[in-house]
Amino acid sequence: MKLFIRAEQPEDDGPIDEVNRLAFGQEGEALLIRAIRAADGFDPSLSRVAVLDDGIVGHILFSAIYIEDGSTRYPALALAPMAVHPNYQRRGIGSQLVRDGLAACKSAGHQVVVVLGHPEFYARFEFLPANEHGIAAPFDVPDDAFLVQALTLNGLQGLRGIVRYPPCFDGL
Repeated sequence: MKLFIRAEQPEDDGPIDEVNRLAFGQEGEALLIRAIRAADGFDPSLSRVAVLDDGIVGHILFSAIYIEDGSTRYPALALAPMAVHPNYQRRGIGSQLVRDGLAACKSAGHQVVVVLGHPEFYARFEFLPANEHGIAAPFDVPDDAFLVQALTLNGLQGLRGIVRYPPCFDGL
């Protein structure tokens, strides 16, 4: 069995939806992915799939957001969602998706990524509590679960404000 990670292709839409439905036990993430794909600024190279024996077993998506500080907007990315098929969880596939996805984001010239997720998992990839860097979520969430990472040296320096998601995230 050989696992590799690549950018999503148009024919991956159905398998990506299925992995997310199975991993989350609901339709919400698949609907979010479709909405993100249809939104301005979608970069398919930042939607990555884990392929095992010609089948998609994992998916991660980074989408354009911004951090707002008064009238200033700083571009950033949101890591959301990430899913691994339940039959393949706890095998390091999610970790490989995160590493590959962050490398793709950095390669594309992005500076900052935020994520709402399990602090113990994301700390392994150098994510830090966003509130410690003056970055706030636009909704109520535990401080330790809303995390940020700089992809460049000093990428968080002078950066503060409230994360703003595009409308496609509304209601999900």
